[in-house]
Amino acid sequence: MHNHRFNAKKFFVEPESKLKLAKISSASGDELSDKKQGVAALEADIESLQEAQERLYASNRRALLVILQGMDTAGKDGIIRHVLRGVSPMGCRVHSFRAPNTEELEHHFLWRPMRFLPPKGVMAIFNRSYYEEVLVVRVHPKFLGPQNLLPYKNLDDLWQRRYREMRSFEKTLVDSGTSVLKFYLHISRNEQRKRLLERLQDPSKHWKFNPGDLEERKLWPQYIEAFEDALSHTSIPEAPWYVIPADDKWYARAAVADIIAAHLESLDLEFPEVSKEVSTQFENYSKALRDEKD
Repeated sequence: MHNHRFNAKKFFVEPESKLKLAKISSASGDELSDKKQGVAALEADIESLQEAQERLYASNRRALLVILQGMDTAGKDGIIRHVLRGVSPMGCRVHSFRAPNTEELEHHFLWRPMRFLPPKGVMAIFNRSYYEEVLVVRVHPKFLGPQNLLPYKNLDDLWQRRYREMRSFEKTLVDSGTSVLKFYLHISRNEQRKRLLERLQDPSKHWKFNPGDLEERKLWPQYIEAFEDALSHTSIPEAPWYVIPADDKWYARAAVADIIAAHLESLDLEFPEVSKEVSTQFENYSKALRDEKD
């Protein structure tokens, strides 16, 4: 059992709270003194995560869904690349949510993620998620047009209905054995500016730059308001939201890895037991292998 550095309660969003992201620091906390210590902590958590994920896969009783949300450049891809690099591909799946296609628009918005939910024994990572339906769609209500929704009184009623549906959806997942951990990567507007500039100035990162990011950046206050409402209304004990300070990438990666590993360990999963009938034959099987001639 790994000795975890982070207390998940520190980052937990209280249900139905009046969350104000401006009051939460986006800088690294005091659990780690510097990047060097952060990298060391991440390595320890990756080792713990590897063992916990192997038990998850072998036991085939539970599943884990991890949701990553945040502003552009918040570090979602980096979390996936660094935190999951030691996890067995057999027991891990990653799905990135982009604009819905024609078929997806013809269904309820929660039909889309259902196809990518992890089966028992598997952890799935959603890079963005169905939460875009109360984030980017809220900031750009024009995206509701192609969805051909039934009439609703006003937009606030629609968002409230979707929050209820998300809470119910996630409770159902948890009741059926799928843990749900949701992370909001909290960066400052100034840090986003630095990261966008870095993409423009580094030729190896030009492919990451999207001119549309600059237009979305102008809508920063609207996105913050959408995140605050969504996180407040959909953080429930069964499926909590965690606000992770993400201005320092090394800190965010260590914190997310630590919380995931600690949660998997808390499930107390065990490797499947071999029947007594089989195990009593192990010595005979071993002898047969030792006696084989090269």
